[in-house]
Amino acid sequence: MQWMYIFIAGLLEIIWVIGLRYSEGFTVLVPSLITLITLAISFYLFSKSLKFLPIGTAYAIFTGLGAAGTAIVGILYFQESASPSKLFFLSLMLIGIIGLKMTTSDDTTETEVLEEGK
Repeated sequence: MQWMYIFIAGLLEIIWVIGLRYSEGFTVLVPSLITLITLAISFYLFSKSLKFLPIGTAYAIFTGLGAAGTAIVGILYFQESASPSKLFFLSLMLIGIIGLKMTTSDDTTETEVLEEGK
């Protein structure tokens, strides 16, 4: 379940970042509300994942999904450049996220994570 929390939090990060674009400095009501609501839910789910996942792994995956996803949305929907180098580095980010997921144990418990922090 902790991986689902971090995945959904990363997807919501994409939504709230796009909402920032449309909120025009929080002067447009609906995009501002969408931004604030998805931001709150995103951080809530991220914090829930930290009960079970190592903080470094969780944060890297959370921000990586948000950053890569937002860049991909920018390319697909906002006509941002899709240069070969940009696509290459986005691919590296996604490979890194997958690698972190694959190398982090699924059976990490809250106690183990807390003991690591001591």
